[in-house]
Amino acid sequence: MSEVLLFHHALGLTSGVLKFADNLRQAGHKVHTPDLFEGNTFNSIEKGLAFIEETGFDEMRERGVRLADELPHDLVYAGFSFGVLPAQKLAQTRPGARAALLIHSCLPISGDWSFGPWPNAVPVQIHAMDNDPFFVGEGDIDAAREIVETAEDAALFLYPGEEHYFADSSLPSFDAEASALLTRRVIEFLQRV
Repeated sequence: MSEVLLFHHALGLTSGVLKFADNLRQAGHKVHTPDLFEGNTFNSIEKGLAFIEETGFDEMRERGVRLADELPHDLVYAGFSFGVLPAQKLAQTRPGARAALLIHSCLPISGDWSFGPWPNAVPVQIHAMDNDPFFVGEGDIDAAREIVETAEDAALFLYPGEEHYFADSSLPSFDAEASALLTRRVIEFLQRV
């Protein structure tokens, strides 16, 4: 069994994110789903990002990092899109990280936005659609490929399509087939880390 700290995306803690967490729980894992937005949810990425900007990107990321202080160190850190910011920071900088799951987003491990090199002892999976304008168009795919090229245990899974939040069953962008494959891969990953 793995213990997972799962951070939501820019639309907030949606029922689709909670459903994904429930799928992991049904597979025998313990999953924490903190609400970084304190109950606020949004119907567009633009509105969610405006809320994040109002609070401050750094503050929002650090809010997630502080939540980890209340939990054990040997966690799997997971994030959906915006939630990758605290998840990836924790996976790369908090001692004892067990693994990381980066879904819909990935930060570089060199240059701007970097938390440094990927730690060798931390396995990582990265999941996104191959034509997602955010993941591909904003350079996340390049960051993901850099991690895969340099980390000891890293995998990048690209799914056919252009939806950003394809794994959130509560949204119109949900892709049932791709999400089912992602969930199966994540569960297999959690069973071995």
